Amino acid sequence: MTAVKEESGQEDPGAMQDRGDGYVPSQRRIDRERYKRTRARRATSIAALSTLVTGVVLYLVVVNAPGWPRTKETFFNGRYAREAFPKVLEGLWLNVRLLLICGVAVLVLGMLIAIARTLRGPVFFPLRALAAAYTDFFRGLPLIINLMIVVLGVPALRLQGITVDPVLLGGTALTLTYSAYVAEVFRAGIESVHPSQRAAARALGLTNRQALRYVVLPQAVRRQVPPLLNDLVSLQKDTGLVSIGGAIDAVRAADIIVGRSLNYTPYIVAGLVFVALTIPMTRFTDWVTARMDRQRAQGGTL
Repeated sequence: MTAVKEESGQEDPGAMQDRGDGYVPSQRRIDRERYKRTRARRATSIAALSTLVTGVVLYLVVVNAPGWPRTKETFFNGRYAREAFPKVLEGLWLNVRLLLICGVAVLVLGMLIAIARTLRGPVFFPLRALAAAYTDFFRGLPLIINLMIVVLGVPALRLQGITVDPVLLGGTALTLTYSAYVAEVFRAGIESVHPSQRAAARALGLTNRQALRYVVLPQAVRRQVPPLLNDLVSLQKDTGLVSIGGAIDAVRAADIIVGRSLNYTPYIVAGLVFVALTIPMTRFTDWVTARMDRQRAQGGTL
């Protein structure tokens, strides 16, 4: 029977069984698996070799450049790297706290703006217009200018009861800018839910608010998890911009050492620390994206 199925070109059903039940795979199955392993090893070897060659070429080009000795002393000085590393790590804790607090605030504010933009009915037109104006303005305004306006402009007003703490003001500017981007992500997710979902919820007796809360938003958020994580990765990097107001974060800690020593190695240290913090978040985003793509392909995600 196995020979008949092999001759017909059909998949051997026994290949999907547990190897512990006495099943012996056919020679065709063994050859196919061997061929796949051979191709995988060959592809891995070629990728490793090409990466090694590229790295060696880049290294030789850099170290043989006329200005490499001066560049090495200015940007890759071991003494200044050892001096800057603990101070940069100490300042990085401020960046991490800003990421956590601003991340939550951005998600909440972005969701509220997205809901406001998707409200139906003429009575909600002013709210929709304000939400649209907010997203258009802060998505068009460069983040660095927003930070300067908030961090430097608000204290200049000398308003009673308004903080002048550069950390709080910088976090506010980050929240204002990133909420506009996240709001558009949430809005895209809400509008991607088919109207029949809302109609079915209404037919079951749910109010518009209940349909939005229990039917539309869960699907919208689940579909937009990868772009939301990408925005959080960008927010993590941009927390370093709060240093323009004088907050002692990782970037400012490096800047202080650079100003004293006139050596730029601390900037390299701060950059590498941010990269080390960003890579796990990026890989987690890639994993979530791939997992959701597999579920969607299998029909597991609406």
